[in-house]
Amino acid sequence: MSSKAEILKKIKQNQPEISTDLPDLDLLNSENPNVLETYKTVLKNIGGESVEVANYIEILDFIRKNYALDRRIITTIPELSEVASLNWKNDDPHSLQDVELAIIKGHFGVAENSAIWVTDDILGQRVAPFIAQYLAIIINKSDILATMQLAYKKIGNQEYGFGTFIAGPSKTADIEQSLVLGAHGARGLIVFLLD
Repeated sequence: MSSKAEILKKIKQNQPEISTDLPDLDLLNSENPNVLETYKTVLKNIGGESVEVANYIEILDFIRKNYALDRRIITTIPELSEVASLNWKNDDPHSLQDVELAIIKGHFGVAENSAIWVTDDILGQRVAPFIAQYLAIIINKSDILATMQLAYKKIGNQEYGFGTFIAGPSKTADIEQSLVLGAHGARGLIVFLLD
C-alpha cells in the first residue's frame, strides 16, 4: 500500500463519531450593533479615510479644500459637476491615464472589511476606479452591512455585467516586506459616508 493510501486509511479510521452542526452565521451578523464605527475603523486600518457628510455640498467643499482643481477630476455624479467632469464615460479607457481623482457612488459597504460593492452601471468605465491616482466613493450610511455573508446574500440574485468589491487603496507588501500603497491602482481612497 502506498504512503498516500495509508494516510487516507488512517484518517478514515480516526473520524469523530459525533458530527457537529455548522455555526449560525446569522448570529454573527447581528452581533455588531454599530456597523458604521466598525466600517470607519477597518477602513482606517487598511489605509483609507472616511468623511461623514450630510449632503453633496459638503462633498464639494471637501474636494475644493483637499484636491488640486487644476488636475483632472472625473465623476459619474451630476451633483459634483462643479468640480469634476461628467463627459468622459465614452472616452477611450487609455485616455483616463491622467485622472487625479475619480469620484463614484457605491451600492453598499461591508463593515468587517470596509469593502464597497460597485458595478459597471455606476462606474462609467470599469477602469475608472483603478486607473485614477486617487479614488473617492460615496455610500449611504444606511447601506453598510455587517458581514460579507450579508453582502453575498444581497448580490446573489442581482444581474450585472461587471461587479467588484473595492477595499482601501491599492497596496502590496510582497517586495522586501515593505508596504507600498498605489502599486497597481489608486494610491488613496476616501469614502464619503452620506447621511
